[in-house]
Order: sequence, then C-alpha cells, then structure tokens
Amino acid sequence: MLISQSPMQNHLLAALPAAEFDRLSDQLELVSLHQCEALYESGVRWQHVYFPITCIVSLLYVLESGESAEIAVVGNEGIVGISIFMGGDTTPNRALVQSAGYTCRLRGNLLKEEFDRAGPVLRLLLRHTQALIIQMTQTAVCNRHHSIEQQLCRWLLLSIDRLPTDSLKNDAGINR
Repeated sequence: MLISQSPMQNHLLAALPAAEFDRLSDQLELVSLHQCEALYESGVRWQHVYFPITCIVSLLYVLESGESAEIAVVGNEGIVGISIFMGGDTTPNRALVQSAGYTCRLRGNLLKEEFDRAGPVLRLLLRHTQALIIQMTQTAVCNRHHSIEQQLCRWLLLSIDRLPTDSLKNDAGINR
C-alpha cells in the first residue's frame, strides 16, 4: 500500500493558521527515516525539529551508564525537538526512529523565530508540550504500576494511533 506524504498529515502543521504555515512551508524538507535511525543524541545540540508524517519516533532518557528507557513516542500528532523552542541547547534525551517513514524537517532557528513571535505557533507548541508531559507522566506510572502485558497493550495502542494505517504488519513500518 502506497501512502502519499504531505506536511498536512502532521496534525501540528495542519493546525497552523495559513499565514504561519506559509512562512514555514517553503523551509520544510521531506525526509525519509529508517528504523533505528537516531535523530539526535543525548547532550548534542540540535539543528532541526521534526514533524513526523508517517514515522514514529521514540524519545529515550539516557543514563550516564548509557542505558536508556523510553519516555514518550511522537508521531503525526507532534514534533520532535521541543527543547529548541523551549530554551534548552541540549537534552538528556535521545530520539530514535521506532517506525520507518517520512517526516518534515525544519531548521530549529526558523521555528524558534516563529515561536518568539508569541502568536499562534507559540500557543500550539505549548499545548503540544503539555500533551507530551502528560504522556511522559502516564508512561512513568504505567511502567511502575502495570503488568508487562498492560505495558505492551499501552505501547501497541500508542503505536497504532500514530501509524498511517490501522495495521501493525511489517508494511506499516513496525518490524519487531
């Protein structure tokens, strides 16, 4: 099944008012991502933000030992790279492609400029950041208090919600 790619498949980009989308759209770059590809590493300064279209990205918290734990997933509902517009140069997180697909990449300084206009982009990105914090909180509680089976069900539901199809077959991008 062939799925076309459009920036409007990302819910944040689709929710932007026309004037804001027009300012950014010429700078959006469609990028194909492969499973297990790292978008950024812990402690490294980011240059871009990513608006997933058909891929899913895992946000992992990385310990000093190098071990990591998934703290959130981002798909076509969101953006990867919130520290760029929230004021952080780096983060202890790692972003790893969980499910191959496409994303729109944008230079971080362009999004930061739009964010600093204190208009619709700021409000939209802050709402997304709040939703991401809630997801991280739910993940922490689930990992602490739920059985492995319940955690797997939660992970599957999060993945299905973010895939361009309702299938977890290999052609949908998850290869386990």
